[in-house]
Amino acid sequence: MSLLRQRDFRLLWIGQGGSTFGASVTSVALPLVAVATLGASTFQVALLTAAAWLPWLLVGLPAGALVDRLRCRPVMVTCDLVAALLFASVPVAGWLGVLSVGHLLAVALAGGTVSVFFKTAYQVYLPTLLDRADLAEGNAKLQGTEAVAQVAGPGVAGLLANLFGAAAALLVNVFGFLGSAACLLSIRRPEPRRAADLDAGLGQQIAEGVRFTARDPYLRVLTVWGAVSNLGLIGYQAILVVFLVREVGLGPGTVGALVAVMSAGGVVGAAVATALSRRLGSARALLLCALGAEPFGLLIPLTAPGARLGLVVLAGVVIGAGVVAGNVIKAGFRQAYVPHRLLGRVSVTIQVVNLGTMPLGAVLTGALGTALGLRPAMWVLTGGLALTGLILLFGPLRKRRDLPEEPAVPAHPARPELVSAAGR
Repeated sequence: MSLLRQRDFRLLWIGQGGSTFGASVTSVALPLVAVATLGASTFQVALLTAAAWLPWLLVGLPAGALVDRLRCRPVMVTCDLVAALLFASVPVAGWLGVLSVGHLLAVALAGGTVSVFFKTAYQVYLPTLLDRADLAEGNAKLQGTEAVAQVAGPGVAGLLANLFGAAAALLVNVFGFLGSAACLLSIRRPEPRRAADLDAGLGQQIAEGVRFTARDPYLRVLTVWGAVSNLGLIGYQAILVVFLVREVGLGPGTVGALVAVMSAGGVVGAAVATALSRRLGSARALLLCALGAEPFGLLIPLTAPGARLGLVVLAGVVIGAGVVAGNVIKAGFRQAYVPHRLLGRVSVTIQVVNLGTMPLGAVLTGALGTALGLRPAMWVLTGGLALTGLILLFGPLRKRRDLPEEPAVPAHPARPELVSAAGR
């Protein structure tokens, strides 16, 4: 039976689609508010991106330990409601005439903090809703929906910015978060209880997740690769809107349309990820995604008005396909491979390292763009990105066809991982 015929998964899928669409609109609308409405500098726009990702460094590890102690669905609903209030404050402040870059930075930072808890809980919640055999399909569908939202969101952001102002476009994100909360509340399947080390201190629980990640050869190399790769990805993305507006000379509507078309690669990646893994093997497919897609970033600095606008589109499509397909493969591997009682802590340990490089990348990008100019900075960032896939050749992936389904040494073999009244 298709997962979309399962009511509870369908609700999760619809809610995730709505909130992701709103977030996609925000990814373009917030920089447009800063640039077009407040006249922010290149460095200030880069700081907005840094503020959104900084909470992974500040609260990521404690969030993972806390999520492993709590029921995930209430955490996710609370995060949705808080995020809706945060992003609603931007258009309200704009209408009152008190909006500032500082306000945008505060919203980005608080919204990023909420996102840490939501994404951590989400990774832990999905395996309780699906059987292990359905995880690959479930991740592919959710990633595919996210990719479709990323295609539509930027174009809608540009259109709404032209019609009503960039600040008003953020209301789409507010409705997306509210819809996500409503869908989560409507799920009927009870969330199983998880064995939690309540007698252990928070620091001890955090350390257990860090040790498991650091000692495992697969998780270790994937974490390092993800961190370095994200440094380059967020680097060029942090100034892409500014680059297209100020260096290439495009208007907000055109920028939104271009970013939407670039994001279409994510749809392709989600669609082919499962088939690619089955045909080539999950380890080989992941290597292909990394080594084959990231060098296309070198086309972005060559972008210019006219026919050369196609270069940035081609780069975005190929990189997006590789990133999303890789994310589908990695998510399914991690959810099946890591003992469930550790999944929140291990997931957040990986995310802290992976996403913790993003604020650093955004700040460095702002400094590079200011010191060298936008186009030279793009060359530096995309040149580094092109080399990052080589990191995976230093781990065990190059010797395998498929990623393993369980670690060689269980983290806690004597302890039950899930206790469910339904006997699952």
